[in-house]
Amino acid sequence: MTTRSVVVERRIAAPAGPIWEALTDLKGTERVLRGVQRIEVLTNGGFDVGTRWRETRRMLGREATEELYVTASEPPERFVVEADNQGVHYVSEFVLLPAGPETTTVRMTFSAVPPGGVTGVLAKLFGGIGTRAVVKAIEKDLADVAAAVESRRG
Repeated sequence: MTTRSVVVERRIAAPAGPIWEALTDLKGTERVLRGVQRIEVLTNGGFDVGTRWRETRRMLGREATEELYVTASEPPERFVVEADNQGVHYVSEFVLLPAGPETTTVRMTFSAVPPGGVTGVLAKLFGGIGTRAVVKAIEKDLADVAAAVESRRG
């Protein structure tokens, strides 16, 4: 199996706590991330291992709904969200790293593991244009988080 990954980093002028809140507040996601059209939380309680939700976005020119679930949560430093679609297993890891006084670097690693080789949806997702689209979508999400958190601070 070939794992395909992209890594995107964004420096945000805020400590990890408020960034963690913006990233993990599922009910507030639609207000923070412009790319998310709908969120349907499927579990009760706060954001933790086992939390599940459906997220609808527009990606590569199409509306797509994915069911996501949290597999690791280490507030306010790291969490992992996974999803399965059309035989492909997706993993998104968010790491919040101190980058100076009142500044945090958010590193998001998005990986896809196909059942056998790069075919169909994965080839489209991680082909030249697809990879750029994935990186651009992640950059846009992180810019939205930065704008939301930084505007609350000042």
